[in-house]
Amino acid sequence: MSRDMSWLLLVYRVPTQSSRARVAVWRELKRLGALYLQQAVCVLPDREPVRAALEKVRAKINEMDGSSLFFVLDGVEEHEQAFILDGFRANSAKEYAEIVEECETKFFKEIEFERFRENYTFEETEEIRQDLEKLRRWMQRVEERDWFEAPGRADAVAKIAECERLLEEFEADVYERVGDRP
Repeated sequence: MSRDMSWLLLVYRVPTQSSRARVAVWRELKRLGALYLQQAVCVLPDREPVRAALEKVRAKINEMDGSSLFFVLDGVEEHEQAFILDGFRANSAKEYAEIVEECETKFFKEIEFERFRENYTFEETEEIRQDLEKLRRWMQRVEERDWFEAPGRADAVAKIAECERLLEEFEADVYERVGDRP
């Protein structure tokens, strides 16, 4: 681990009257991949795209009559750096595990249920394909903010590939049963 790695620290305050404002800021920061150190204090790796996105969040905080402080942390001690890296890896690993769970508990079961119902229609395959695309977009977002190679990525990639295989098999069965009939 290198001590010359820089971090972006954001400390913010939004009006307490509306939870909507707090949730909106929290959601934006989580979407960026922020690691919360405590309430309204988060850290991100110092990278140009992250800085630009963080500036947009700060502008939104200001629009809400909130305030924010922004710091660049250099020379972070090794044990503190390890704590931060472990936090980022844990967040990404959790998201990969959620993707695996989504595949196993929803996607796989949906195809199994449609087979049980004998609902072999092109409309159903289209709905399931949309679910697969949602999973792929989710995976892409997680990978984009997995800056420190969290465990679980390979498992999530394999589960999404299994989803694709199951859908292709289901589509082949639909075509075999329905073919070109309207």
